[in-house]
Amino acid sequence: MKNVKVGIIGCGNISSIYCQAGKKFEILEIVACADLDYSRAKARAEEFDIPKAYTVEELLADPEIEIVINLTIPQAHAEVCTRALEAGKHVYVEKPLAISLEDGKKVLELAKKKNLKLGGAPDTFLGGGIQTCRKLIDDGAIGEVVAATGFMMSPGHESWHPDPSFYYQQGGGPMFDMGPYYITALINLIGPIRRVTGSTRITYKERTITSKPKYGEKIKVEVPTHITGVLDFDNGAIGTIITSFDVGGSTLPNIEIYGSTGTIIVPDPNTFGGPVRLKKHGSQEWEEIPLTHRFTENSRGIGVVDMAYSLRNGEDHRANGLLTLHVLEVMHGIHEASAEGKHYILTSTCEQPKALPIHF
Repeated sequence: MKNVKVGIIGCGNISSIYCQAGKKFEILEIVACADLDYSRAKARAEEFDIPKAYTVEELLADPEIEIVINLTIPQAHAEVCTRALEAGKHVYVEKPLAISLEDGKKVLELAKKKNLKLGGAPDTFLGGGIQTCRKLIDDGAIGEVVAATGFMMSPGHESWHPDPSFYYQQGGGPMFDMGPYYITALINLIGPIRRVTGSTRITYKERTITSKPKYGEKIKVEVPTHITGVLDFDNGAIGTIITSFDVGGSTLPNIEIYGSTGTIIVPDPNTFGGPVRLKKHGSQEWEEIPLTHRFTENSRGIGVVDMAYSLRNGEDHRANGLLTLHVLEVMHGIHEASAEGKHYILTSTCEQPKALPIHF
């Protein structure tokens, strides 16, 4: 099968793992990288033996590049996706698809108009841990899915991140930062969501950075930092999700799925591996389930691999634009429901991604 040639735009910290994808996965060939700061692109190209360090304009003009991986900051996601699609490239973007729901819809419509593939992170739901959970559910190990919970409990980023201000500005907050991992995993395991509601709050209106190099600087908090949402799935299951930057300690699980005949403890959706635990009704013990699928180490880029195969075999890819837009609307919907004191009915939907074959 002919390799798919890929260019990366955005050479920040997250680009390192994506640059390695060309060595890990045969179908991908990383041929170029670009950044607004050309020196960063040049450094990444040298570090990972990428043939070309480009300006953004040069990368978009290169006719051999089929897929652009957009790793820019969230505020630039929609703009860079639009430019890449206009240049005739398929696009895979880091989460979220866009800051605003309207921009996300425009990007998806443009991809449809151009007959180009659009997809995006997270692809952790394709890892061995969550795919093992998916197989258990599909095989009937817990019967009918009744409910689910997801908890991302954290004290925030100002104690360790070198430049944490973004996490408390528009486009940030715990839901937009970590919610995509949880919501994408839940949609993969249960299916699309029809309605949400929620409550949000800002606990500390100002935060003090205690990490280097900006120790002592103050951050004005512009977005909710503790969000509780209720998710009504199309199939009747009910989910509860909490994302927080206000919790100093917690023993809550990441995700649990409750079925009519059993419960599954799902691993951290920000990782690719296990453990996966199952408890059948009537049993006194939890059973650790051996992982059935590959990609248990940090395999960011597997979503791009799936897109690349879909280009060659004509099938749909799993981390697709409909899924990323649906996740974006769920997050906006929870915030809007809290602000307006009502349920929010989703206008978007998506298909539950196909389970990954064991030997993918």
